[in-house]
Amino acid sequence: MKFFEPFTVNQMTVKNRLVMPPMCMYSCFAGDGRVTDFHLAHYAARAIGQVGLIIVEATGVTPEGRISDQCLGLWEDAQVEGMRKLVDSVHAQGSKIALQLNHAGRKSTTAAPGHLAPSAIAYNNHEINYAQMTQEDITRVVDGFRLAAQRADAAGYDGLELHGAHGYLIHQFLSPLSNQRADLYGQDRLIFLREVVQAVRTVWPKEKPLWIRISATDWLEGGITAEDWIGWLDCLRGDLDMVHVSSGGLQKANVNVYPGYMLPLARQVGQGAGLPAIGVGYLDEDQLILHALESGACDLVALGRELLRNPNKFNDLAVRYGRPELVAKQYERAYKDRM
Repeated sequence: MKFFEPFTVNQMTVKNRLVMPPMCMYSCFAGDGRVTDFHLAHYAARAIGQVGLIIVEATGVTPEGRISDQCLGLWEDAQVEGMRKLVDSVHAQGSKIALQLNHAGRKSTTAAPGHLAPSAIAYNNHEINYAQMTQEDITRVVDGFRLAAQRADAAGYDGLELHGAHGYLIHQFLSPLSNQRADLYGQDRLIFLREVVQAVRTVWPKEKPLWIRISATDWLEGGITAEDWIGWLDCLRGDLDMVHVSSGGLQKANVNVYPGYMLPLARQVGQGAGLPAIGVGYLDEDQLILHALESGACDLVALGRELLRNPNKFNDLAVRYGRPELVAKQYERAYKDRM
């Protein structure tokens, strides 16, 4: 079964197809964006549970670019040491680890002033407490992505994910519902993302994979579609190694949510763009997890809520589907009656 097979993207090989997607823990209680003991324990536990690839939660490239004051950040060198400890703790258990870089744009809830957006357009019914970005703002944020990527490499991360989904800044520039600028960044909504990718590529090693998490659709009339993303990824061909396919988040939308509801989007975008795809979205049932891979809907499968509930999900599946030799040695006794 593909679930148990290794997978290589660029020069990174993961030992199985199970991914822990980025999920914000809001646990930097000092507000300094630095890794805490919680983060070390939280991510190492999933590595002990044999998760092949762990993607660390959304990490702000600027202080005001965090989703909240309790989110991780990588806008200064002092934050690298904690990140390095986190990477080492996951590597020690045999898993690969990537970092998701983000700027929250108009969805930032940080106390710091200076929130930004492509256009001063209301997000749902929230007060507009953000300004349309100037060229100086754009240049500073793009450089923030570059410097954060450089620090992520210094910390030893195996891969890097850009957050282009869920209504955060990159997504805001891409959607016509949130970007109504009259300048070049509005006329060609891909420019901002292209500048971020190009800036990151100047410092991120060529042998390490770089990919993007996307919202393949806004689930709103006049918003982004999967076809848009296929075209954009074609424009970025050679710069991105993989696509992590999610959806929504720009603003409120009526979505029919059911187990595996985003897998068709992963198949459409991944195959349309000719890129390996990470599939995600209420993949809680064992058969659905395996079907996602065996059917070719995606190349890697990301379990969010399920891995929060059960860090040892991989061990459970290994025993259930005839691969008990893959169970972590320390936990074999938990499965003796099932092997």
